[in-house]
Amino acid sequence: MTIRVLIADDEALLRVAFGTVLEAEPGMAPVGEAADGAEAVRLARELRPDVVLMDVRMPGTDRIEATRRIVRAAPRSRVLILTTFDLDAYAFAGLGAGASGFLLKNARPEELLAAIRGVAAGDAVVSPRITRLLLENIRPHIPDGTDAARDELLRRLSARERDVLVRVGRGLSNAEIAAALHLAEATVKSHLGRILHKLGLRDRIHAVIFAYESRLIRPV
Repeated sequence: MTIRVLIADDEALLRVAFGTVLEAEPGMAPVGEAADGAEAVRLARELRPDVVLMDVRMPGTDRIEATRRIVRAAPRSRVLILTTFDLDAYAFAGLGAGASGFLLKNARPEELLAAIRGVAAGDAVVSPRITRLLLENIRPHIPDGTDAARDELLRRLSARERDVLVRVGRGLSNAEIAAALHLAEATVKSHLGRILHKLGLRDRIHAVIFAYESRLIRPV
């Protein structure tokens, strides 16, 4: 199947560069370009792309709000945020708005293509180093005490699903979780799918965030 990609960036040269990389890759196709947040939302609604490459520093409509609107209007579309800096407040806010990961603009073409494939497949694209930065960013915002709504959601999980969620929150891959819990990797993937469904989460990175915000685990 061809992965259809919407490119949203205010720099025309970058849009052309991304489009050229995508056109040269079998199984991928650029389906549209947006120069600002409002246009990105409109095209996402019209084109229903599999992946939206979103520059979070575009002018016009707030990029974070644009990400939120795209996620709501086109639930099957995955947003991959493009940023210039590793530790970018806009990028972290984008994840909170429903983006499935973020990538540096100077990433190599093969890294960009791998990231697009990852989010299109439902995985979250955040490197282990960026995940650590993300958790450090989350730490000051974790409330003291408990949250009744999150506690109720956690009660929906079986003991095994909680075990899997804890390890997802710690950044383990499916293969690593399978080894730790003596399960088949396919079983771990099935557990993760049920976890996301029960908790109403989009993908793996939002499971990580939920695990910390619910105080199931804590940043070290």
